Amino acid sequence: MAKHLFITGANRGLGLTMVKQYLNDGWIVTACCREPEQAQELTDLLQQFDALSIFQLDVTDYESVELLAANLTEEPIDLLINNAGYYGPKGGMLGSTPVDEWRKVFEINSIAPLKLLEAFRPHLKRAKSSCFAVLSSKMGSMTDNSSGGAYLYRSSKAAVNSVVKSLAVDLFEDEISVIALHPGWVRTEMGGPNGLIDVDESVTGLKTVLDHLDMTQTGMFFDYKGQEIPW
Repeated sequence: MAKHLFITGANRGLGLTMVKQYLNDGWIVTACCREPEQAQELTDLLQQFDALSIFQLDVTDYESVELLAANLTEEPIDLLINNAGYYGPKGGMLGSTPVDEWRKVFEINSIAPLKLLEAFRPHLKRAKSSCFAVLSSKMGSMTDNSSGGAYLYRSSKAAVNSVVKSLAVDLFEDEISVIALHPGWVRTEMGGPNGLIDVDESVTGLKTVLDHLDMTQTGMFFDYKGQEIPW
């Protein structure tokens, strides 16, 4: 039986490329994004792959998250990837931190992943040795922070890393592994044109990490090369 991937933020960049790679690898893929009608490249894949389903989902609309989970109630999910994320305003802001934007960054990057897991935990339990993977960032590493700044994004990723650590403990008996992933500095709309790697290289690496994951690695933080990142 084919394995099942559920992924958020699937309309572009890393998420879209993950959808393509997993479909090409024979997986069933449930892809979610806020505006499917604007995601032409994603919806075009429906013509090529019967194994693809697309749903409209705002990950911060928790009622909609619960409804979608209820609609898919019989579906086992082998891999749940929280890819949806938000960087927020860039540039220097010390002294004038935009609090409303900070709340938005935290909502999307730190709170929504946990609410997604809460809704889809039963689906992960139905699959054997399933995984919840959160697209984090090395910018959330306390140890790695030597340049300062980026308060909104850094703090949100540090927070979701803490969520990952706690979930790894709480879901161990369910045989659900939980990991944080750093995709690298990728040339995407969020990463910008100066990124060091392209999307395909990042996703190929991340998929390799996920393909070889087991319960001994739950609660860990890896980059796309499979190297462990300090918290």
